Amino acid sequence: MIQNDDDFLMISGIQHFEFCRRQWALIHIEQSWSENVHTVSGNIMHKKAHDATATEKRGDLIITRNMPVFSRLLGITGFCDVVEFKLDDTGVSLYGREGLWSPYPIEYKKGKSKISDADRMQLCAQAMCLEEMLLCNPINEAYLFYGETKRRECVAIDNALRTKVINAINEMRDYFTRGYTPRVKFVKICQNCSLKNLCLPKLPQVNSVKKYIDKHVKEELN
Repeated sequence: MIQNDDDFLMISGIQHFEFCRRQWALIHIEQSWSENVHTVSGNIMHKKAHDATATEKRGDLIITRNMPVFSRLLGITGFCDVVEFKLDDTGVSLYGREGLWSPYPIEYKKGKSKISDADRMQLCAQAMCLEEMLLCNPINEAYLFYGETKRRECVAIDNALRTKVINAINEMRDYFTRGYTPRVKFVKICQNCSLKNLCLPKLPQVNSVKKYIDKHVKEELN
C-alpha cells in the first residue's frame, strides 16, 4: 500500500506505457513533452467532456465529470472523464442522494477502437480505483467513447484485464524507482508519436565503450 502521495503513478500513464514503454518513461520519468495534431485534438475532446463540472441527474442516472480517483493499494491516481452512477439495489449510498447507486467509468478517446488493450487498461485502472474508494461491488463493465466513430465500446473489467493492469503498474514502478528509460526499436506507429523528435527511435543503438574502442583499434590495425 502506498502512503506517500509523491509515490503515486498517474493512471493516464498506463495507456502511454502499454503503447510504448519508452514514451511513458520520457513523459513520466524525464518530464519530456511535445504536442502534435493528435495530442491537441485529444486535449480538446477531453475539455469538452469536462465542461460540465457540476453533477447532473437524469432520472435513475447521476453523471459526474472530471472525477478525481486514486488507489492506495495500487499506488495510482488520476481522473475519470465521466462516471455514471446507475440506481441499483446492489449499489452503494451517495452523500445527499436517496437510494443505492453503482458506478460505471467512461473514458473519452479521440480516435477509434484499437486492437491494443492500452485504452482498456486505463479504463480498468479507473474502475479499480472506484471500487477501493467507494467500497462497492466489483465493476464488471465500463465504457470507452471514441470521437471518430461517436460510439461507446463496452469493456469487460475481467480478471485477465485486471491482472494485466497490475503487472503494468508493477513494471512502471520498477522503472520509475530506478529512473530507467528503456530503448526502443523504430516501428510504424513511431511516426504518429508527438515525442519522436525527442525519442529519436531511428538512431542506431549505442554500443558499449569497449565495443567502440575494439572496433576502431581493429580498423587501425587493418
